[in-house]
Amino acid sequence: MNFNIRGENLEVTNAIQEYVEKKIGKLKKYFDSKITSDVNVNLSVHEGEQRIEVTIPMQDLLLRAEEHHSDLYAAIDLVVDKLERQIRKYKTKINRKFRQQGAPKYVFAEMEKEIFDQDPAYEEDDDFEIVRTKTFDLKPMASEEAILQMDMLGHTFFVFTNAETGDTNVVYRRNDGRYGLIEPS
Repeated sequence: MNFNIRGENLEVTNAIQEYVEKKIGKLKKYFDSKITSDVNVNLSVHEGEQRIEVTIPMQDLLLRAEEHHSDLYAAIDLVVDKLERQIRKYKTKINRKFRQQGAPKYVFAEMEKEIFDQDPAYEEDDDFEIVRTKTFDLKPMASEEAILQMDMLGHTFFVFTNAETGDTNVVYRRNDGRYGLIEPS
């Protein structure tokens, strides 16, 4: 893992950097192959509250977690716990899918089967101002995989290219907790 650690309103000391690398580095045990992607860690302080955001982009998976706490080291521990829950959840679903299809190799290394769900935390805002623009490649995938990616990111929708039709589709979480799919006509 290559770490890219940034601090906002906070100086990233060697002790903080070593603690982040040690804690997040433990996630390597969940993967069969070596993780070669960059681990982006943003540390910040706003109004006395410590915030950590970790993003680990991988070939078929994007791990992302964010945590707020009054103590920076506690926030780091909490964000690692959140990432572990995401990995367990994703691993179980992917391995179940691969077993059903008869695939011999699993994405994640063997580990305990318990799954912890996380509640996505997001704020509603009545302002229609665009404050951030993101660009990304739409990877071909099945709608089930798009739902997994959406849940992993903690978002309420996910845009993807449908592997069967080649069209751009959107999956979203409905108010009743189920999922919807938007397809072009």
